[in-house]
Amino acid sequence: MPTVRANGLDLAYESRGDGEPLLLVMGLGSQLIYWPESFCDDLVSRGFRVIRYDHRDVGLSTKLDDAPRVNVRRLFLRWALGLPIHAAYTLVDMADDAVGLLDGLGIDSAHVVGISMGGMIGQTMAIRHAARLRTLTSWASHTGERRWFAGSPRAMRVLLGPSPQNRDEAMAAAERFYGVVRSTAYPFDRQLVRDRAALAHDRCFYPAGFGRHIAAILATRARSVALSFVKVPTLVLHGTADPLVRPACGRATARAIPGAKLRLVDGLGHDLPAEAAPLVADTIAEHASAHDSARS
Repeated sequence: MPTVRANGLDLAYESRGDGEPLLLVMGLGSQLIYWPESFCDDLVSRGFRVIRYDHRDVGLSTKLDDAPRVNVRRLFLRWALGLPIHAAYTLVDMADDAVGLLDGLGIDSAHVVGISMGGMIGQTMAIRHAARLRTLTSWASHTGERRWFAGSPRAMRVLLGPSPQNRDEAMAAAERFYGVVRSTAYPFDRQLVRDRAALAHDRCFYPAGFGRHIAAILATRARSVALSFVKVPTLVLHGTADPLVRPACGRATARAIPGAKLRLVDGLGHDLPAEAAPLVADTIAEHASAHDSARS
């Protein structure tokens, strides 16, 4: 897989299509393969050049092996007590990574679609690098205020559960996680979840990245005030059945960004079932295309 030198790191990426550039930014601890192939192809068929990449500390991108490993439960306890969070990097660094990837690919500006932590990175890109974004879609995400961090108790327990140590445990952990945060309006494909976790394990098994990503989120300043100055055309996409990042988080994000459009998808959770992917792709494409037309 090709890599680009960006922000002092080697970022692995994949690019398909030759239309308007659209950068997909994945959530915490997740590799680029968590963007479904069919979803990427749907966006290509709608006229986009789709770029997905591995964040630092996951997949085939640079690992910060010299950085300390993170005890996630202890980290959340420190955060809950209001104690300082020590992180090897923050979402600001990860937003700069994404812009560095665009630089390396010779792309002046792109539509940016970020899910969960990827939405937080997209928001940070819009704050710091507004000229590089044609549009922003912030999906299943929030603005970083403390009150938005708590999902349902069951969702938080499964998120902060023991780190898997081998392939079988990785598959079981993925099944538990997505079994809790899954959409309620669409079928749960248990085997697909397990197969994708196995593929991710075989591609690169690096549990330390998950903890450092959480540290990056907790160590980053809340964005509501800065987002009030953002002029990037923004779509806030959120599932009504998301138990991990509650729908109220999406509503608050839309309120924070002037002119943002809020789209709530009935029964969608903190996942992307195959049956929901065409609707989501259509929603993203309509938002991006409308503003590309306005620019031309």
